[in-house]
Amino acid sequence: MNAKPLHRLAEQAGLSRDWIDANDRPQQVSDDVLTRVLEALGHPASTEQAIAQSLRALETAGDGDHLPPLLTALHGEPLPLQRYFKAAAKAHCSLEQGGQLIVSLDGRARLPGELPVGYHQIEIDSQRFTLAVAPPTAYRLEDACELASPRCWGLSAQLYSLRRPGDGGYGDCMALEQLARSAAERGADALAISPMHALSAFDQEHYSPYSPSSRLLLNTLYASPAAILGERAVRMAIEACDLEATLEDLEQQPLVDWPRAADARLRLLQALYQDFSQGDHPQRGDFESFRAAAGEALEHHCRFEVLQAEAVDRGLGADWRQWPKAWQDPQNPEVQSFAEGYPARIEFQAFCQWLTERSLQRAQDAARSNGMAVGLIADLAVGADGAGSQAWSRQDELLADLTVGAPPDILNRSGQDWGICGFSPEGLKRNGYRAFIEMLRANLAHAGGLRIDHVMGLRRLWVIPRGSQPSEGAYLNYPFEDLLRLLALESSRHRAILLGEDLGTVPDGLREALAQKHVLGMRVLPFEQASPGAFTPILKWPDNALATTGTHDLAPLAGWLENRDIDWSRRLQLIDADTEQRWRQDRQKEQAGLRRTLQSNYGPLKDNDAVIDAAIRFVGHTRAPLVLIPLEDLLGCDEQPNMPGTTEGHPNWRRRFAQPVRELLDDEDAARRLEILAQAREQAWERDR
Repeated sequence: MNAKPLHRLAEQAGLSRDWIDANDRPQQVSDDVLTRVLEALGHPASTEQAIAQSLRALETAGDGDHLPPLLTALHGEPLPLQRYFKAAAKAHCSLEQGGQLIVSLDGRARLPGELPVGYHQIEIDSQRFTLAVAPPTAYRLEDACELASPRCWGLSAQLYSLRRPGDGGYGDCMALEQLARSAAERGADALAISPMHALSAFDQEHYSPYSPSSRLLLNTLYASPAAILGERAVRMAIEACDLEATLEDLEQQPLVDWPRAADARLRLLQALYQDFSQGDHPQRGDFESFRAAAGEALEHHCRFEVLQAEAVDRGLGADWRQWPKAWQDPQNPEVQSFAEGYPARIEFQAFCQWLTERSLQRAQDAARSNGMAVGLIADLAVGADGAGSQAWSRQDELLADLTVGAPPDILNRSGQDWGICGFSPEGLKRNGYRAFIEMLRANLAHAGGLRIDHVMGLRRLWVIPRGSQPSEGAYLNYPFEDLLRLLALESSRHRAILLGEDLGTVPDGLREALAQKHVLGMRVLPFEQASPGAFTPILKWPDNALATTGTHDLAPLAGWLENRDIDWSRRLQLIDADTEQRWRQDRQKEQAGLRRTLQSNYGPLKDNDAVIDAAIRFVGHTRAPLVLIPLEDLLGCDEQPNMPGTTEGHPNWRRRFAQPVRELLDDEDAARRLEILAQAREQAWERDR
């Protein structure tokens, strides 16, 4: 078969046949892999005839005369429309803020850049489209702090790791609210948390917050019912379900027992709903208002949850892709009829979402009302489970037959398959970026900031056909400029800062483009080395990225100094003896280099505790506008929340702090390090202003 049409089809579909790996070596995707990826994208490519038909379909869809439902523009800059309209045509503009404007396209068929920021309805020559006018930048930390050169600081926390009396075995929104108040009282500007996305209700053995069923809804296990319905209602429900002994036992465990904890919380929520649904509950009006405002996204998710439970009971499985054809379509009359047959079950799911949303809002209100400039920083996962709610409800916009991961590199020679699916670039354009916009709005609704996991996904993602090896994938390119403008627009509307997790292989120019939009990158202390032990000096750290001592995927500083991550990797047979030896040798150089760097700035360091103190002072002294310190480093913990590449053997996403959250920041080590951090940030501001 002549490969050239295949290569042209791949290019038309947005796939990169040639790419550069982490070692700066050129790589090329094989024709076999290209064919399988194209098939999974919905472009048949197994024969010359199929390729020709797919090419015709793509070229027709990309015809210059085909006006997409949404275009983006920068405020103050003209929008070229010569592909679609003739010069001097009249544009009738219905402004989002109200009112009408009639403007003429200029001699080059450009719409003048005089429309305000927002979403406007445009009609030209009887053709209509939405125009998203974005501000020049996202909402800035300078705006939030009202400082020209902010030197802010905050904490980062794994929500489930927090502990409070009566929590049922894991941290929830009430614990988050308590931590937010405590951190704000000590001068913190922000509190970054692990993702709160809705997870699968039928696979509690897989509870990674980065593999959600939907990024549009919340994980209802995190609701704090007592904060919304009152302590008495919760106490009565616990007694009615005979849950006292179970909950007390769960609370005493050093690790989260997710299956037992989830079962207990579900029973409690069901009992609370039974009481709520009887008669005219005083909060019924607020619930109904929430449900109406949440609209189709909530309704589809609730239907999916109930439909999935029914499918499991009937032996059809939890994966909607294996269900009967009618159930695979959210708009099918059979799905509507099914939902009408189980109104209470649907309403229960909405009730749980209402409790969680209101609980999260309380935490953000506590953070802001106690003085935080930013408050909560939510975390947005890079993809969603292809078998989950979001992929079911937005099938044309998510690629359920492709998983997202990473190609083989120096850190992982086999590559990575994260088991989640990403957006379809073509589907996003076809649907006016609906799924992307609604996802941003859902995650910005109760936060002062948003961390975008694997922000490189705005430009490209490594996609792998289901069932293939991670090496058998290709880079799929995305409409980066449109996505970045929509991000800036939604960030501005919600007055929320943006953080981009730009660790790993970063495409050329990406960091510069993000910085131009005031999306902060990330700089992590253990990674800031030109070579093992050669750490970046304080004043060489950039001023367009946040600084931190670690992430959830790394050993905390105490564990890094003790080689706990290397020990775990060897114990779980993730590395061979030669790799272990090289790693330990490099780590020894790194540890010595960090000590040299810290001692050159702060003098002798007697032990590892002193090294951690100095490391926090060091990142505090950098030019970073925002410094985030993980609670694990504040407390001197040596175990990491998650070990990448493992699903068993290591207690991923289960570790809990021993102290109750109200006492956490009063811990001797934590209190000392908070003072060190606050002082370092003040000194950095005085130096750089």
